[in-house]
Amino acid sequence: AYEWNREEYLYNRTPLDAVGTAQTVMTVKLADGTHVALHEAALVDYAGMNLARAEGNTFRADLTPGAGAPKVSRDAGFSTPWRTIAVADDAAGLYMNHMILNLNEPNKLGDVSSWIKPGKFVGVWWNMIKGEWSWARGPKHGATTANVRRYIDFAAASGIPAVLVEGWNVGWDGNWFGNGKDMNFSQPTQDFDADGLAAYARSKGVTLIGHHETGGSASHYDGQLDSAFKWAADHGEQVVKTGYVTDAGQIERVDADGVKHREWHEGQWMVNHYLRVVQTAAKYHVSIDSHEPVKDTGLRRTYPNWVAREGGRGMEYNAWVGGKNPPEHEANLVFTQLLGGPMDFTPGVLSLSGSEGSTIHSTIAKQLALYVVLYSPVVMAADTPENYAKYPGPFQFIKDVPTDWSDTRALNGEVGDYVTIARKAKGSDDWYLGAVGDEQARSSKVTLDFLDAGRSYTAEIYRDGPGADYRTEARHAIVIEKKQVKKGDVLSLDLAPGGGQAIRFVASGGKRKR
Repeated sequence: AYEWNREEYLYNRTPLDAVGTAQTVMTVKLADGTHVALHEAALVDYAGMNLARAEGNTFRADLTPGAGAPKVSRDAGFSTPWRTIAVADDAAGLYMNHMILNLNEPNKLGDVSSWIKPGKFVGVWWNMIKGEWSWARGPKHGATTANVRRYIDFAAASGIPAVLVEGWNVGWDGNWFGNGKDMNFSQPTQDFDADGLAAYARSKGVTLIGHHETGGSASHYDGQLDSAFKWAADHGEQVVKTGYVTDAGQIERVDADGVKHREWHEGQWMVNHYLRVVQTAAKYHVSIDSHEPVKDTGLRRTYPNWVAREGGRGMEYNAWVGGKNPPEHEANLVFTQLLGGPMDFTPGVLSLSGSEGSTIHSTIAKQLALYVVLYSPVVMAADTPENYAKYPGPFQFIKDVPTDWSDTRALNGEVGDYVTIARKAKGSDDWYLGAVGDEQARSSKVTLDFLDAGRSYTAEIYRDGPGADYRTEARHAIVIEKKQVKKGDVLSLDLAPGGGQAIRFVASGGKRKR
């Protein structure tokens, strides 16, 4: 907790007496193997809770401060967030706990089926993260009409329903980090034909995903919420990705009298700001994917248009030459952050390369498995169209895998070591399985008890190939094969170092849905 780069850090595995102050979710494995996860639910009009070790193994709630003296200021007669302790026999049992979601109030938005649309998207993004394109205007500007039309064509040809565009609006020029007061979320740049692109996307059966980067100027964003989301809705944007890129504790709040304050991302004032954004977006039938967000405490049950958020180290860290995510990272996320809710991790970089040709610590099969392992209703296919053209076999799984599920089973796992998750596609009889490991080669056996009895399935398997290893050129080695399976069969999952496995179980005579 309280680090400058918000929550974008690797997890520490330590004895309890080595913890100072930790943000929740904090996951603990006791000596007898029992697993405990400490978190909070229904964080509304209150300061986010951290856990500060007092003495021995005693932890106390430590509320995130605000700009003023009181950490929380409320009129009398209010409810605090729930403090939660989940206990399970093993790590997989922790993941199957739904307490956080169920401690929130029911849906307040009514019937949202006509406008909240889970799905995959591609994006004018990865080339910017790698430094080849820019958000700012100029010769490297990524969000040009020509580039976006090309991504719309690629999405339509691939059966992917949406395209994220970053850097489309006025305000990115100059130093916007921590200073987004020039951002205008209803004024596109001259080289971005917003009306024409919206019409072109619609003609191709594709929608655009908007992007609102505040640079930490939250009050400036507050003043544009209605105009920004009306503009988004008028241009067919069903989802908007928001951003608050500034150092922790440096969010700019400006009072009505013009006095400026600095706030933490998870202080009471910002907790209320994030909810204002979601509520305003709902008025215009727009969903929100928050980046640099307040942590997930289950409010997506009450406001189901809050479809996803970042709030951790995602794929973007793998773009940069230094500081890449280690192979154990995703097996940590499943049993920590994702116990709170969905994460927009942006998987699917099949090229396995970032800036200056630097290599990602993953096999190609693991990139596929992440679509099942890391849950989010909106999921990016993060690589470029050119790179996907080089790997048509693995890309087929990305095209096939859905993002909306009717059933989930955590089959096995150890925190930071490995995890296997199976999910049933909503509106379909097909199941999907994802398994990821860490830096070691790992093998496990899973029983296909989740499949329907009396039905045969074709298992479309994407597994690490011979010699696959995240440390060598063999990281791209992959075997794609099919076999017939049924309920009760046992599969052996062999994961390479940094590896994974993805399987689509196609039900014989079943319903299909992507």
